[in-house]
Amino acid sequence: MKTKAAILYKNNSPLLITEIEIPRINPGQVLVKLHASGICRSQLNEIQGLRGSDPFLPHLLGHEGSGEVVSIGFGVTKVKRGDFVVLSWIKGTGQDIPNAEYRHNSQIINSGPIATFCEYAVVSENCITKISRKIPYDLAALLGCAIATGVVIVRHKLKLTENSTLVVFGVGGIGASVILGARMYRSKKIIAVDISEHALSFAKKNGVSDILLFTDTVVTDIQSLCPGGVDFVVEASGNKIAMEKTVAVLKPHGLAVIAGNIGYTETIRINPFEFIKGKTITGTWGGETNPDLDFPFYTRKILAGNLPVSELITRRIKLQEINEAINDMAKHQMVGRAVIDFK
Repeated sequence: MKTKAAILYKNNSPLLITEIEIPRINPGQVLVKLHASGICRSQLNEIQGLRGSDPFLPHLLGHEGSGEVVSIGFGVTKVKRGDFVVLSWIKGTGQDIPNAEYRHNSQIINSGPIATFCEYAVVSENCITKISRKIPYDLAALLGCAIATGVVIVRHKLKLTENSTLVVFGVGGIGASVILGARMYRSKKIIAVDISEHALSFAKKNGVSDILLFTDTVVTDIQSLCPGGVDFVVEASGNKIAMEKTVAVLKPHGLAVIAGNIGYTETIRINPFEFIKGKTITGTWGGETNPDLDFPFYTRKILAGNLPVSELITRRIKLQEINEAINDMAKHQMVGRAVIDFK
């Protein structure tokens, strides 16, 4: 059996879109027919080699999606054939099978426990979660990373209230999801910061209270809007200078969460005096999401109209258009989330 897939053969090169042989399903693995996949900026980092040496080339990509279970391997109990599932890099319960090996003209094409830039994928049991079929498949795909990271940061890390003030650096898929989460908790002031006027226009349409261009004066600009600093900052731009400024705009005892990715060799510098004021900076691993609990929870929120995920989707493409979408992402010409539609 074959599947069409987008393959990374070489860093900083277009993905090769071709048919490859689907491997035999091993115990603990699941074959899924993809319905949709989001394109996360972290995949761009992988394509550009910003994560360091990549010993697994050539390999598949993609880590958030939705689809239908086609068949299951021995020992799989979490799902059955015909189930509608979310695919996510964030692991839930189930067997942990680290890789699958596809083939293209007798060459091995590597894959980790999950891939979603393909029509069919062999996925580890702990990377899929069954959800209601009532949710549109394109919205379901974003549960796997954008919502799991952005909205769940708000719920699990920030614990916003109606009186909270929040700054979001970067209005990509994660940043826009943070904004959705903050809106869900009705925070009174949500400030979006980005280098792109287009991104800020998108953020304004999606309910932020203020927008600011990322310039040398961004710290004083934020302080003019919130004298004394803000309660929370989420850095989702992957910009090292933005990361360095997160703590500076916090009020005493405020919290900054770093969700963006910078290059593997880059570092950031922060004045330690900021921490004497009780400020905290922390990272996040997918928003500390528990897929088995959080994905059904947010599915219910979406179906109830309390989480308008459709606002995040700014482009719908077919697999053969993926390189164009990735190039636009690299040039900061894309906001929100692009979704590959396989149906």
